Amino acid sequence: MVAARAGVCGLAVMAKAPRAGMVKTRLSPPLTPAQAAALNVCFLKDTAESIAAVAAGGVGPGGWRAAGLISYTPVGDEGLFEGLLPEGFCLVAQREGDFGQRLLGAAEDILACGFGSVCLIDSDSPTVPRAAYEQAVLELARPGDRMVLGPTADGGYYLIGMKRAHAAVFERISWSTETVFAETCERAREAGIEVVELPLWYDVDDGATLKILEAELLAGMAPGFAAEAGYAAENTRAMLMKTDWALNAEKRLGLDVGGAADAAVDQQERPG
Repeated sequence: MVAARAGVCGLAVMAKAPRAGMVKTRLSPPLTPAQAAALNVCFLKDTAESIAAVAAGGVGPGGWRAAGLISYTPVGDEGLFEGLLPEGFCLVAQREGDFGQRLLGAAEDILACGFGSVCLIDSDSPTVPRAAYEQAVLELARPGDRMVLGPTADGGYYLIGMKRAHAAVFERISWSTETVFAETCERAREAGIEVVELPLWYDVDDGATLKILEAELLAGMAPGFAAEAGYAAENTRAMLMKTDWALNAEKRLGLDVGGAADAAVDQQERPG
């Protein structure tokens, strides 16, 4: 089994078990803890479905393939992921430690399972274009060592990928600040590791970025920095299209999204 994974890139979502009050806490307010947890489930489902589509794409150049994984915490809450993930996804427990230690531990453990490369992906960016994940897999399939990094508009990153677990890129990083991406690139430069930059995107972790998501999925307004269309994120969109949510979004955005929500509800209730 280990040998069979040598040509596979493990696309692993870093995820907390979806318990109300424990996930997406920076979204409360404007959301309630229950709404934030429900949105977290939608984010996870959409990200996993996008990854599954990449994995289902078959063998790429050089015979490389991809597989979906969830690097989760806490241990003991595995059952909360039941029914949320596409077929074939595996759960891999995170180690204890600060965020950098968790990322390094996840990379080491997944590579130790025999995967030829690994991408660690955040669970806050449900609309990342699928092409970004495909690019990451293909870049890691090329000969030679390198790191792939997907920057976010707030200065962090939504994906970090590698063939070897380079501890240096997780050290001396000011986590949860606007300098994470820049510091990670600097650590890679110091270690002599080539960095391939993926398209810029955004993560949803506060009220301001929730507005960007609502504008993208409810009003079709792509982020100003987007060079290509984002992933459809149908689970997230369906939740945002619920009438009460959409009407609140209308107030936040100053857009007429309530009518679209009513139309969606009518369509869902229509027989046949």
